[in-house]
Amino acid sequence: MMDLLVKDGRVYTGGRLLNTDIWIKNGRIAALGGYNRAAERIDASGMIIIPGAIDMHVHFREPGYTHKEDWESGSISAAAGGVTTVVDQPNTDPPVTDAESYREKLNLAKRKSVVDFCLNGGPGDVESLLREGASAIGEIFMYEMSDERLTRILGAVERLGALATVHAEDGEVIRRYSEPLSEIRDPDVHSRARPPIAEVSAIDHALSVSRYRIHICHISTADGLELVRKRKEERVSCEVTPHHLFLSRRDYRRLGAFLKTNPPLRNPGDCDALWDGLRRGDIDVIASDHAPHLPEEKRDDIWHAPPGVPGVETMLPLMLYAVKSNMITLDRAVDALSARPASILGLRSKGEIAVGKDADLVIFDPKRQERIDVQRLHSRADWTPYEGKKAIFPVMTLVRGSVVFDGDVEVSPGYGRNIETRMDPRLEHSD
Repeated sequence: MMDLLVKDGRVYTGGRLLNTDIWIKNGRIAALGGYNRAAERIDASGMIIIPGAIDMHVHFREPGYTHKEDWESGSISAAAGGVTTVVDQPNTDPPVTDAESYREKLNLAKRKSVVDFCLNGGPGDVESLLREGASAIGEIFMYEMSDERLTRILGAVERLGALATVHAEDGEVIRRYSEPLSEIRDPDVHSRARPPIAEVSAIDHALSVSRYRIHICHISTADGLELVRKRKEERVSCEVTPHHLFLSRRDYRRLGAFLKTNPPLRNPGDCDALWDGLRRGDIDVIASDHAPHLPEEKRDDIWHAPPGVPGVETMLPLMLYAVKSNMITLDRAVDALSARPASILGLRSKGEIAVGKDADLVIFDPKRQERIDVQRLHSRADWTPYEGKKAIFPVMTLVRGSVVFDGDVEVSPGYGRNIETRMDPRLEHSD
């Protein structure tokens, strides 16, 4: 790999923007400033350079559902949106619940991904999954799980010193609220059938059962956030999705069952509370929960349409426009999209622009805002809930010092690497 110099950009490093150059050698940042002899150069004049985003929550659908997405299309979508590392979830077909299914997905990702990646393991053979290299166990769908099984799984994760990530919705609450509403077809019924108390109850239970590291996926309510905030400590983290920030129940009138997702969309007041929590740092991470389905699937009625929306390509561009609009600071956005995910997952080479780190960079023009247009996106989902919203897309995305996207894909499938997380010593010595 040749030396590369990224010149004359404004670089976000050490919590501030600096006018400096970035010298990249062998895929890592070798120096900031003071070097101008690299064989190749990128002119970043007028641009801002930030660390690549780490999306802790994607569903790339392979194996089993490649008509919706696969590792190649999903990772290209990520690269086009400035996401340089993704963490794929285990609910594929087969689900990733043991060493064999983990290796099957790992081989697919190694052959196809253009960005770096980690794989989560499902709530199955926890020890074998962690030995294979799973970055975490989850997302654990609490509404599908008995209390006894949840306690057993979280206990195994705790014993092995790993991270559990949970989808916090209480199945009993959902069943109780859903049954009287079963004849209603108004899309808003989905939010009514999975009320805020379902999230609050599940978060409370998860935090009571787990005595070790736990990550709450896609928090969606003011009450759920308040519960996490009151009990937040070093072992507890949480994430929020763009669709729970930018969309609310009002949007069902516009897009109907296309906006069916779990947890569901909430009231505007919940969106406001989530923005406040994100700005304060009570919410650690922004993650897309990229969950693509085809338009013909989402056109079904609200009870039968599959849950989930695409979002890996639009997450960072939406947040960059939010920075421009003074909805959030660049410091907090970069922290939530890059630094904090790297810290939670133990990705020691990722998450910041600093000497010795992987040269995962997003170069963007802060003046080049545009409206999101599905025709320019790359997911097989072929639709977006953010059509027409203003965003700032990257001019260029680099992964380990190579340009992977600059309007076109610049690397071959399989460029992406599996990134190991920091292993807990208990795993190395367990029987």
